[in-house]
Amino acid sequence: MSAGPPPPLLELEHLRTHFATPLGVLRAVDGVSLRVNRGEILGIVGESGSGKSVLAQSILRVVPGAPFALSDGTVRFDGLDLMRLDPHAMRRVRGARIAMVTQNPSTALNPVLTIRAQMLEALRLHPERGVPGGRSAESRMLELLAEVRIPAPARVARSYPFQLSGGMKQRVAIAMALMAEPELLIADEPTTALDVTIQAQILELIRHVRHTHGTAVILITHDLGVVARLCDTVAVMYAGRVVEYTRASELFARPMHPYTRGLLASNPVFGQRREVLAAMPGQPPDLLAMPPGCAFAPRCGDTREACHRETPPWIPLEPAFGHRCPVSAGRSVSGAPLA
Repeated sequence: MSAGPPPPLLELEHLRTHFATPLGVLRAVDGVSLRVNRGEILGIVGESGSGKSVLAQSILRVVPGAPFALSDGTVRFDGLDLMRLDPHAMRRVRGARIAMVTQNPSTALNPVLTIRAQMLEALRLHPERGVPGGRSAESRMLELLAEVRIPAPARVARSYPFQLSGGMKQRVAIAMALMAEPELLIADEPTTALDVTIQAQILELIRHVRHTHGTAVILITHDLGVVARLCDTVAVMYAGRVVEYTRASELFARPMHPYTRGLLASNPVFGQRREVLAAMPGQPPDLLAMPPGCAFAPRCGDTREACHRETPPWIPLEPAFGHRCPVSAGRSVSGAPLA
């Protein structure tokens, strides 16, 4: 009997993160189920306010606003239920086995410490990770700085963050995240503050990290072009929920949810001339006053009466993948209603 596929590195089941506010409960992440296999890049896309960054913070249990934030559900990482770990055990995972790169490296780096001091701190805090091959931590640091294409690594290691450009700081942040050889890297909009040329270099670095280190990546982005170039699978978030989850190739060939189709239609395509880009009407809903039924229904051009009354169910297309649009589920590939 042949063995089945290996279990995913990370698996989320019905993950919820809600914030208690004076105006009511804000459901920033509302029942998300996803998985990431070893060496896979999962893209998470959606408009601002969709819950993408809070989802990443929930995985690492660093959600701001405690004690006014409550997370529940299951976050299973390599057999560990992260939601059940005590704070000490969670600290052995965070920054070591799961690392994160944020969209603004200036806030991730300490302005009064040299790059060397900050990079070596990762191994000081996680001595159990060690350095592969019996090398020194110093040599590992210089090797990683060179790997992320920083010229004169020894000089940069002696520098302070204010002495580096934005692109250099983001490279340093990626190298720092790799010091403890994490199995999973979460990159939250890592190119937002960079110019186009540097953006391309940082994205190539992420691809390099996956192939060289075998690191799985969760890439949070609003850029569907990045998803097309880098990602194996993609989850589309809207109003705190995943509305479509599939392989990246399938998303671009056959998007199922109307929100996904709206995002694709509003995305400029290289080589195609468009006088005016399509735009979805309206705005994302107020998470403190969610409309009944489908959260996207007020902006959707293909609704039925039930869309405004009933919360759409999850419609599986194959194990793990699916979407939340019964209307699309009743259509053929051509878009015609099924008989």
